[in-house]
Amino acid sequence: MNGYSTNYTTGDKIMKKEKKIIIIGGGISGLSAGIYARLCGMDAEIYEKNAIPGGECIGWNRKGYHIDNCIHWLTGTNKKTELYKVWKTVGALSDDTEYAALDSFFTTCHAGKRVTLWADLERTRKEMIELSPEDEVEINKFIEYTEYSKQCVMPADKPLDMFGIGDYINYGKAMGDFVKVMKELSKISLEEYSKRFKSPVIQKMLCDYLPKEYTAYSFLVSYASIADGNGGIPMGGSLQMSLRMEKRFKELGGKIFYNKAASEITVDKKMACAVRFEDGSTATGDYYIATLDTNILFGKLIDRKYMPSDMKLAYEKTAKYPATSSFQVAFSVNKSFNPGETVFIDIEPLKVGATTFDRMYVKVYGYDPAFVKGDRQVVQTSIFQSDDDYEAWKRLSPEEYKKAKSELTEAVVARIEAAFPEVKGDLEFLDAWTPLTYERYCNAYHGSYMSFITTPGAKAVRNKGIIKGIKNLWFAGQWNSSPGGLPVAVTNGKFAIQRIMRKSWPANLDMPESVLNEEDYHDERGTEGREKAGNFDDSADSVRGERVS
Repeated sequence: MNGYSTNYTTGDKIMKKEKKIIIIGGGISGLSAGIYARLCGMDAEIYEKNAIPGGECIGWNRKGYHIDNCIHWLTGTNKKTELYKVWKTVGALSDDTEYAALDSFFTTCHAGKRVTLWADLERTRKEMIELSPEDEVEINKFIEYTEYSKQCVMPADKPLDMFGIGDYINYGKAMGDFVKVMKELSKISLEEYSKRFKSPVIQKMLCDYLPKEYTAYSFLVSYASIADGNGGIPMGGSLQMSLRMEKRFKELGGKIFYNKAASEITVDKKMACAVRFEDGSTATGDYYIATLDTNILFGKLIDRKYMPSDMKLAYEKTAKYPATSSFQVAFSVNKSFNPGETVFIDIEPLKVGATTFDRMYVKVYGYDPAFVKGDRQVVQTSIFQSDDDYEAWKRLSPEEYKKAKSELTEAVVARIEAAFPEVKGDLEFLDAWTPLTYERYCNAYHGSYMSFITTPGAKAVRNKGIIKGIKNLWFAGQWNSSPGGLPVAVTNGKFAIQRIMRKSWPANLDMPESVLNEEDYHDERGTEGREKAGNFDDSADSVRGERVS
């Protein structure tokens, strides 16, 4: 280097010696941090424990079919939002990205009745009132509050701790009537909110998509994203989006290393000195960002004494700060099967983990060619799992675990066929996975694919990613802010770099110099090798937490 570095967006020289940053974790947050580090002229290296990027934002193949693990909707697809600019900058989205042509959020079926949350709010209002005239007042309020919730748009230009007075004023104005929603619904759970309605099917609907312990406004914000065109589903699935981000990072000159599981961050005189990996190798830099699960960072990589007090409380008080996971099964089925894109159904009671359930969903993927083979499509089911359920799975021996998955898969088949007789004998099993799968593959705390659930009465977890006592180490990712998810992950990666570059953040950094194409990914390892390495392999020898080659 010549003593200066280049802003890869503007082409300007940054009057500063290039610094090296080591990023632990190649998920969405780690990729985001790496991309923004390169755009600021920093030398960036990402180290990922698995063989492919994306963390939990991935998919894998079974029997020639692709299974998606992550995106049910992607907040930030509205081009007018700050978040869209971030997704575009990191290469995840472009102005030419195609989205699934879906017109609803989901459908709830119960006791012979159906209710659908359409993207068209007026259509939803009309059908709900026809279904339950006695709930008209509450239905109108629900629709009104969903409309207000469109104004809940997360800041993505910079973190709140870098806001000035003017920024706070503008942010407050932008929130508008959503303040009314927060005031009324932030202190009650979805289960409590559902009891305001007399219709049993509407009550079920309000507790179907998100865990019933969630604060009520969380659900309205989710639905509002769909209704506002800010929650599209990019065609091609989650893995392809992660690969686009990896490609963006590499094209900017970043380096990413796979099969590198971190085992320790060495600290001396309040400074991180190096990252040591399980294979015995090390990596050193000027700055370090850990984007892996915080339960692994604090306690394994560094001493748990460094964990922020509010996060420590969340891990200790699981009743107030539950984690959520799921038991899922994927099948192939004829493309003629079309009960609705995502449909929640009554089922004969089924014990999964430690809990007995009488509801589950069926989601068909025929809307995207990536999930279609010939005249057949992928269909997936999911049943929520809690901390107690995780513990129940964890107590199983490898043989018991394998048997439980097999028996539950058969039970799921029977329940789908009972609800949809037209698919009897046509469901081809592809794969099944549990909270332990997420734990093994992603080091996910209790198998959670989100952060802590935001429950009424519990203060939401919000962290800047600063580690008191270690000057050059930050942590970023969805665990920094409840309830987590992709938007939190991608902005946290960016925010970590902004905090490092606080005094020299380049202007207009979110304007990418080019739109990356979305052609199929190929590299020296080959697509087939990457697909195999990315599998959520749940063979009996892997369920106790060992990595699988």
